[in-house]
Amino acid sequence: MSDQISFETNDFASNPEPRCPCVLLLDVSGSMSGQPLAELNAGLTVFKDELAADSLAMQRVEIAIVTFGPTKIEMPFTNASSFYPPTLIPQGDTPMGSAIMQALDLVRDRKNDYRTNGISYYRPWIFLITDGGPTDSWQAAATAVREGETSKQFAFFAIGVKGANMDVLKKISSAREPLSLEGLKFRELFSWLSSSLRSVSRSTPGTEVPLDSPKGWTSV
Repeated sequence: MSDQISFETNDFASNPEPRCPCVLLLDVSGSMSGQPLAELNAGLTVFKDELAADSLAMQRVEIAIVTFGPTKIEMPFTNASSFYPPTLIPQGDTPMGSAIMQALDLVRDRKNDYRTNGISYYRPWIFLITDGGPTDSWQAAATAVREGETSKQFAFFAIGVKGANMDVLKKISSAREPLSLEGLKFRELFSWLSSSLRSVSRSTPGTEVPLDSPKGWTSV
């Protein structure tokens, strides 16, 4: 395993392209079991396939996956060209607060890797998907998200699946209104996410990129 991680971190020499990092923060608590998780896994496959169709995104986009409960780094930052989504299985409760903090740590460490290696990067994306409410303390995470958004350290998106506590999500994602997923349209959601990341990866780091409005997967 250590070989793989060092290889991932050291592909900067062979690929000096700017990086567009995205952390998927995925709820795999017991309530996601059955159809929701099956559709989420299918959505991840769509995400991989659509990124793979874009040669520039393959060089620039990096994906990490943090699952919760319990909080676990399912996949450290991996270049899109070597991204094979894990099959997620349901387990545990919903420690959303600790999962968010884990994602923020991952982003901070990865930015340090970029700087150390002289790689420019786009503002990282953190993409939270949950069908519940936090079962741990989340107030510190909400503060960290708000501060990070304000200082443009990252862009934080929260998506509520049916059953999600949208009131808490609004407090956690106060700078950007959380969206509700319509039904189980994870494939459409990940298609939008891949197209958004492809748009960002074609731009110049540091410029604001207008994103397509989230049509086809969100219920207003």
